[in-house]
Amino acid sequence: MLESSPVVAVVAVKDLERARQFYGGTLGLKESPDGDPGGVLYQCGAGTQLLVYSSGFAGGNQATAASWEVEDVAGAVAELKERGVSFEQYDNIPDVERDGDVHRSGRITAAWFKDPDGNILNVVHRG
Repeated sequence: MLESSPVVAVVAVKDLERARQFYGGTLGLKESPDGDPGGVLYQCGAGTQLLVYSSGFAGGNQATAASWEVEDVAGAVAELKERGVSFEQYDNIPDVERDGDVHRSGRITAAWFKDPDGNILNVVHRG
């Protein structure tokens, strides 16, 4: 059942309006016309979605909360930097080489950034 069901990434935030400015404005995500009464539902590629909702527990996750698969990680980093996004550098991940903000391990290339509540997000290419 679940293997053929769509999945939605869910990110908790403290301030929904501030998050709306980041996810919709800075990242350029489009709100779903379906909406969501508990938060803001964003349309992403290939029919996937991201639900951002307000919670008093927001920002406590110390792991990646949502990941976007892109063809060109370095290009995505450059575009997001132009929009004011700052990237994280992780030098403690085993078998990973870092070139500026871009991390590489075998066929995987990734870069991580945070939303205003400290939720960890990333762009990744598995190729």
